[in-house]
Amino acid sequence: MRVEVLGVKIDKSSMRESVEYIQRAIERKEKTWVVTANPELIFAAGADARLKQLINRAQLVTPDGIGVVWAAKRLGYPVPERVTGIDLLEALFPAAGENKWRIFFLGSKPGVADLAAKKVIEKHPGIIGEAQHGYFEPEEQAEILERIRKFQPDLLLVGLGAPRQEFWIASHPDLATVNIGVGGSFDALAGLNKRAPRWIQDVHLEWLYRLIKQPQRIKRQMVLPKFAWRVIKQGKKEEQKHTRRSR
Repeated sequence: MRVEVLGVKIDKSSMRESVEYIQRAIERKEKTWVVTANPELIFAAGADARLKQLINRAQLVTPDGIGVVWAAKRLGYPVPERVTGIDLLEALFPAAGENKWRIFFLGSKPGVADLAAKKVIEKHPGIIGEAQHGYFEPEEQAEILERIRKFQPDLLLVGLGAPRQEFWIASHPDLATVNIGVGGSFDALAGLNKRAPRWIQDVHLEWLYRLIKQPQRIKRQMVLPKFAWRVIKQGKKEEQKHTRRSR
């Protein structure tokens, strides 16, 4: 089942259910696109009809962050829990190692994807990995696409930043069995950006921790109050509709 937040359809799947869904897709060789939808991406989709259509075409759209969980609850359609990109990857890697998945890491600055792949494979030795940074020129893309095709990934992780990665995946849907846009997850996997301590994650303040560590994120964070206001407005409209119907 899906719930709608500002026109973007979010799956009511827990972390466990999301992992199982992706595992089944890889086992059955079913082409699958996973979008991890955070408030910034959902807000951007409100101003870009094409982006919204692309996201709503994806087979699995997870609630990436406590802001999306709050929004769904506020609108009367609660989701079980947040399913962020980095948490989803870390939940997938044990199965990937056990089943010898082929994973291609595409994105981030030169050297970062390679380091992320190296660290993930060290922790989960069964994984077969390859990497390519995201700072390539347009004329280099054809060669990179051919390299990915030859690798035949079970899982293609695209860390080109949202919404660029969503448009890129939509333009190249047949490169892997499962495609996931993972934003800046490679920096965390490579150990370059430390995640918040578990207790901070548990009280849903990881966004604040990241802002303190990376003050340059303030511009992105300014979207959050705008996102919240739009959700409140949508909630009021739906309440009014419900009131009119019940008269």
